[in-house]
Amino acid sequence: MTPVPLVIAHRGASGYRPEHSEAAYRLAVELGADAIEPDIVASRDGVLVLRHENEISGTTDVADRPEFADRRTTKHIEGADVTGWFTEDLTWAELSTLTVRERLPELRPRSAEHDGTGGMLRLSDLLRLLDAADRPVGLVAEIKHAAYFESIGLPLDSLVADELRGAGWAGDERLTIESFERTVLDQVRARGVGARYVYLLEKRGAAADLVASLGSAAPTYAEQLDESSLVGLAADGLHGISLDKTTLIDADGTTDPRVVDRAHAAGLQVFAWTLRAENAFLSKAHRGPGGRAAQGHHADEFRALMALGLDGVFADQPELAIAVRDTL
Repeated sequence: MTPVPLVIAHRGASGYRPEHSEAAYRLAVELGADAIEPDIVASRDGVLVLRHENEISGTTDVADRPEFADRRTTKHIEGADVTGWFTEDLTWAELSTLTVRERLPELRPRSAEHDGTGGMLRLSDLLRLLDAADRPVGLVAEIKHAAYFESIGLPLDSLVADELRGAGWAGDERLTIESFERTVLDQVRARGVGARYVYLLEKRGAAADLVASLGSAAPTYAEQLDESSLVGLAADGLHGISLDKTTLIDADGTTDPRVVDRAHAAGLQVFAWTLRAENAFLSKAHRGPGGRAAQGHHADEFRALMALGLDGVFADQPELAIAVRDTL
């Protein structure tokens, strides 16, 4: 029997409101999402804040704020030079003065109409929002750039563990913790945080923590998807893997169930990211007329992916994924 997948609102209802904003999170709850996925980074003073990346010029008004002009800098993060403004260079008091904006205004102009109407949030703010919801809504907390933050004296494992424990979320059945880095998952679990632990894997490249420790000998993400590696992940206590959808579906819309089947055989749940309705994000076979920003034949792609037996999907427009799930 095909599992009924959870629908996880990716950075909130980010197809309609600027990602990681209070409006995006509240709308995701209203639209029926089973869980919300925030990305977690840290401020200079160790406050956990919710941004897709620690570089924030694309998702806030920081570049327009003259008082922060001198904070613009270039850093080498996970093998790439990145220029902009970074959460770790501003205190929470400074970050809290910024307003959020749509990251993809050319694709989501209606979301961009909400630019400037909300501020950045902390993890603690989202936990309170979920605790106040009128139904149980899960949290799928993604820890970002853990090896990098560790290297600059901001250990996300201890910061996250302390935050969750203090808020009463450590051991809460609503909690899942995920990362592209195995090391931080093991570290948070070692700190006694009860949760489902999920390893994120991209289609290409290798995990930053493994590259930092092993260099060119680091296994790629793809190499960690063979049978023995998946069995090893389960034996190490992980509960699932989360895959780039292009690992499972190609440009012509053909799906490949083999990774899902191997992971399930190893005792792991399987999630996929990210389901988005716009043509720009759909497989070529599922694109429709109207250009990149128009919604294509998204239901066909969503259904094909869910038919693989996924345990959960991440979606920018959660109600569209729910509508397809309800037809399975």
